[in-house]
Amino acid sequence: MTMRLSLIPSLAAWALLCAAALPAFAAVSAADDTQRTVTLRSPARRIVSLAPHTTEILFAAGAGAYVVGVTEYSDYPPEAKRIASVGSGISLDLERILQLKPDLIVGWNNGNSAAQLAKLDTLGIPVFKSEPHGFADIASSLERLAHLAGTDAAGHAAAASFRARWQRLEATYSRRPTLKVFYQIWRAPLMTLNDKTTPSAVLRLCGAANIFGGLPQLAPTVNIETVLQANPDAIIASSGEQDDVFGAWRRFPKLKAVAHGNLLLVDGGLLNRSGPRILDGAETLCRQLDAVRDKR
Repeated sequence: MTMRLSLIPSLAAWALLCAAALPAFAAVSAADDTQRTVTLRSPARRIVSLAPHTTEILFAAGAGAYVVGVTEYSDYPPEAKRIASVGSGISLDLERILQLKPDLIVGWNNGNSAAQLAKLDTLGIPVFKSEPHGFADIASSLERLAHLAGTDAAGHAAAASFRARWQRLEATYSRRPTLKVFYQIWRAPLMTLNDKTTPSAVLRLCGAANIFGGLPQLAPTVNIETVLQANPDAIIASSGEQDDVFGAWRRFPKLKAVAHGNLLLVDGGLLNRSGPRILDGAETLCRQLDAVRDKR
């Protein structure tokens, strides 16, 4: 009995040492892009991503291993295609999301259904609402989402690399002679983007001006007559939008963009997603626009 009692202090000390050796997970907080503070009791280990760009950001921030659900078109990196689908961005499968038991949901503020995001909020699942409007927001998103996933080192490294490349491109292209451009995201109805979107940030980076940048809507519908009146130096459309994306413009051979052969096709998977690969698309577009300048 005496021997057993004498073991108690040793066992207690051993237990304390073991506890000290275990990682201590404290609560983590970060502001989302609507300035709401998202707080988790510990770093997220089961994350559902509700947009292709948020999936890319999470992987780039070192949190890819913790992503358990994605929406359709989340096709980069390739590993994302093997993750369980929770529906489309505008029609989420809420039951499937709940089955995945997420401790963090990363939603798209203006791309997902507002009603469905609100429903997820009421279920007590922390929701980080993503809505980057430029390169600084993308870099910051890498850091903030990495913090929520406990992958701060990877997030800071990815953000630093992104900022350095962005600044190099800006120094190279942003002060070149300005070009007027029309950025077409859909042909029928004819739609574009305003200056509060990341593709317009790419245009500014490349020394170009969006002819509809001042409109209040993020993705306004416009008419052909207004484009003809603005007479842009170039018209840009993304691959995968629709067949023969430039067919309507070729009917106007006197339009500057048509007359000089400045109908530029870009990779929509790069430029229309507010993720780290947008700089790949930016570098390509800047070179294309330099070729437009050479024709002047």
